[in-house]
Amino acid sequence: MYFSFSLLGDAIVSGLLLGGFYAGVTIGVSISFGMLDIVNIAHPAFIILGSYCAYVANSVFGVDPIVASLMLSPLFYLLGAGIYQVYHVSFERRGDGGLRGLAFFFGLLFITEVLLVLVFGVDYRLVRAVYIGPSLHFGAIELPLRLLVPCLASLAMIGGLQLFLSRTFLGRAILAVAQDAGALRLMAADPVRIKRIAFALSIATASVGGAILIVIQPVEPSLGREYIGRVFAIAVLGGLGSFGGTVVAAMVLGIMESLTATFYGPSWSPAVAFGFLLLALAVKPAGMFGR
Repeated sequence: MYFSFSLLGDAIVSGLLLGGFYAGVTIGVSISFGMLDIVNIAHPAFIILGSYCAYVANSVFGVDPIVASLMLSPLFYLLGAGIYQVYHVSFERRGDGGLRGLAFFFGLLFITEVLLVLVFGVDYRLVRAVYIGPSLHFGAIELPLRLLVPCLASLAMIGGLQLFLSRTFLGRAILAVAQDAGALRLMAADPVRIKRIAFALSIATASVGGAILIVIQPVEPSLGREYIGRVFAIAVLGGLGSFGGTVVAAMVLGIMESLTATFYGPSWSPAVAFGFLLLALAVKPAGMFGR
């Protein structure tokens, strides 16, 4: 193992930028799982779907992938609203959202993956953008733009969602339904409608998450499976439903992975990172910012 302070600085900066990306792809799970108690195991598949939508917009029309994701997010919102309606009618309304509901989302995961394979094949796809390749240099510290831009886009999306939840009536209703749907009904608000909107927002974030993913690395249809454990672990470690906790947990995981990959090798980084997550959850099961 070779050590230098320059390498250490680069590893920490890269880990912070990687953590910003992890926060962006996890925030939808923080909404669906942390606020709505819906274990949407298919969320990473929708992120990959967002990656391929950004790829098509970029390769066919020359649109920047992140800009394309913002343009496509209303379609993902409608997709999420439709999925929640099916889930509610088929499972939640009957009080059967446990294992059968989980099987429903597993089915969506594999159906989405198979459809992507049929349309695009199993080859890796990538996008082109002016910020993929160049880096900023501050002394000995290097900031790759392909990590910096996705990190800033992720944090901007999370900040916008936080403002929406804290400053608008609809956002406060989503926070309320996460705590007590019955009390919300007494205030003449329909919990099902509020949950449908919240779940649709969680899927809309997958559009942006997919774009920042394909900026960072090429994608193929089964790549989403690699993120299933990671995004749920980050959501739980940060404290279910806590956006700030999600960002902090994602940054911690990013730094752990980056340091391990830099000084011990990339093959060790997932094991060390998840070992840290398990240890942290053993000490604080509710997460760092859990209620």
